[in-house]
Amino acid sequence: MATFLMFGEYSVESLKRISGKRTKDAVNLVKKFGGEVKGMYALLGEKDLVFIVTLPGVKEAIKASVGLSRLTGISFTTSPAVTVDEFDEILAGR
Repeated sequence: MATFLMFGEYSVESLKRISGKRTKDAVNLVKKFGGEVKGMYALLGEKDLVFIVTLPGVKEAIKASVGLSRLTGISFTTSPAVTVDEFDEILAGR
């Protein structure tokens, strides 16, 4: 499983629909693509949300990111993430 950070930005419309049900629906959508939500945080600053998720791969991440935007009205930017140890290991094999 790969780790992805999904950064969200609220729209005016998406703010009107904030609810616990929408959050549960978002978690279930990630599960639909074989993933798991490891954490969800509200942010102050440039981005409004970050989801930390694991998914089988990039294809599933794309589907989850677009699916979440459609479901919630929140614009998501999704980035793969690796631990620093994994990063060091990758670069050691240059």
